[in-house]
Amino acid sequence: MRKTGKSRGMQDAAGIGADLMLAPLVAMMRLPLMVMDARSGEPWATETARAVSEKTLAMAEGTLAAQMSLLQSASRFWPEVLSGRTPSLFNGVAAERSVSAALKPASRTVKANFHRLSS
Repeated sequence: MRKTGKSRGMQDAAGIGADLMLAPLVAMMRLPLMVMDARSGEPWATETARAVSEKTLAMAEGTLAAQMSLLQSASRFWPEVLSGRTPSLFNGVAAERSVSAALKPASRTVKANFHRLSS
């Protein structure tokens, strides 16, 4: 049985939410490493620099993904209108897709950090 777009979107959102729920745990796992970095006396030690750069990169990727998602929704505006459907820009689907696209990079980063720090 093939999944509809709505159920796939809900499944994606649930996966993103589950991954982001690991964020506090990742922060707690990372704290001892950052304390060791602070004691080493190096200004941007390994784990601290990695934490900052990963967050910056995930934010930039998320912003770009959200913008691209909204651009795709805008490009589908007239085909949706001419086919008799409510444009996704008006019914909230575009915003939902955009938020999901924005959160995916952060979700991937948190999940990867959890696996890296727990091994």
